[in-house]
Amino acid sequence: MKWIFPLLAVIGGVAVAIQASINGGLGKKIGTLEGSVVSFSIGTLALLFIVIFFGKGNIASVTTIPKWQLTGGLLGAFYVFAIILVVPKIGVAAGLTAVIVGQLVMSAVIDHFGLFGSRQIPFDYKRGLALILLFCSLFLFYKKV
Repeated sequence: MKWIFPLLAVIGGVAVAIQASINGGLGKKIGTLEGSVVSFSIGTLALLFIVIFFGKGNIASVTTIPKWQLTGGLLGAFYVFAIILVVPKIGVAAGLTAVIVGQLVMSAVIDHFGLFGSRQIPFDYKRGLALILLFCSLFLFYKKV
């Protein structure tokens, strides 16, 4: 059963690559902001139906959580907007490589300082080397564009 979570993460990554390509095309046809709204609206409706039929939590307790925990939706909206904007200009691979670089740089900072209630994992030379190699991969993917 331990393999199921990494497998789901890989499938999520596949979905993100497909989503980036689809949303990039959507944005070219109807506009960047408009494509973002359409994409988020469809996703919101899908999640609403899933919550209605399968939800087990207590959505009313959203009023009791720290307000900063509500910013995830804003960050997700910014991500969708950014992808819709950049994919038609630099391609899916370069766009997602840049996203991955940003994700891993920020996640290394979050881990190092234990931000947002996460476990603290110190930054070391291996993580630094991994980030340098990621920047190299971004350069190589983007250089061809």
